[in-house]
Amino acid sequence: MTDTILDRCEAAGLRMTGQRRTVARVLEASSDHPDVEELHRRAAAEDARISLATVYRTVKLFEDAGIVEKVDFGDGRARYEDAEREHHDHLIDMATGEVIEFVDEEIEALQRKVAEKLGYELMGHRMELYGRPLKGTKARRGR
Repeated sequence: MTDTILDRCEAAGLRMTGQRRTVARVLEASSDHPDVEELHRRAAAEDARISLATVYRTVKLFEDAGIVEKVDFGDGRARYEDAEREHHDHLIDMATGEVIEFVDEEIEALQRKVAEKLGYELMGHRMELYGRPLKGTKARRGR
């Protein structure tokens, strides 16, 4: 990925108001998976005039354009991440809600093998694992 979210919005022909630019910058700076309320909190820190409704509409616009992806980690909150981020999977700590990103080449190879065995070329996938730290161990973090 070389383009920024803002670059991709402009390339898609989206009309970029100042507030939409703010939301794009906030999304670009996010290393986590914020929900709309958290995006609003961060955007409002930059521009106090931005409303929650504007953030909802902007995120929907970006999602419809394929610029961000909605992810659901089973907690009832839609969260968002850059659609052009490098591929990764997620492990969700059920005790804390922390989302850990990881890549495992063995899993990637197994998924391709399963698809081929069933007569398909794997074009992509999304995987979320849910767990809690093992008792008596310190949980390791991804990436």
